[in-house]
Amino acid sequence: MGINATLFGQMITFLVFILLTMKFVWPPIKQAMSEREKRIADGLASAERSQHELELAKERAAEHIREAKAQAADIIEKANRQGANIVDEARQEARVVADREKAAAEARIEQEVSQARTELRRNVSELAILGASRILEREVDAKAHQQMLDELADQV
Repeated sequence: MGINATLFGQMITFLVFILLTMKFVWPPIKQAMSEREKRIADGLASAERSQHELELAKERAAEHIREAKAQAADIIEKANRQGANIVDEARQEARVVADREKAAAEARIEQEVSQARTELRRNVSELAILGASRILEREVDAKAHQQMLDELADQV
């Protein structure tokens, strides 16, 4: 067996090996590679969709934050207005109470002034009677001249 026969035998064996490999080994490898390629493409598409969804979620979150801040500002503004209204109502109520107290105090003062005038008239009447009795050197009967004393007190 010469080198040519060995070389020719190796070539035939190699060709058989290539044919068997192409028939039985290569299709499952090719199928596995195409499946893997498809999974990688799906993964990349999914990653792009996820990235897009993440951007949308960030935008929605930012919008929600803006809305929440606007609502918080509205709530604070309403609370400030309500607080101002409560303060104004309290001031008005305090003014009403102060006016009532002032009116009551003025009424008490007027009553005390009236009582003081009445007391003063009585004292003036007594002094007038005392002065007249000394002048006349006799006592003037207060009960007998009560009408005249009342007229005198009204004039004073």
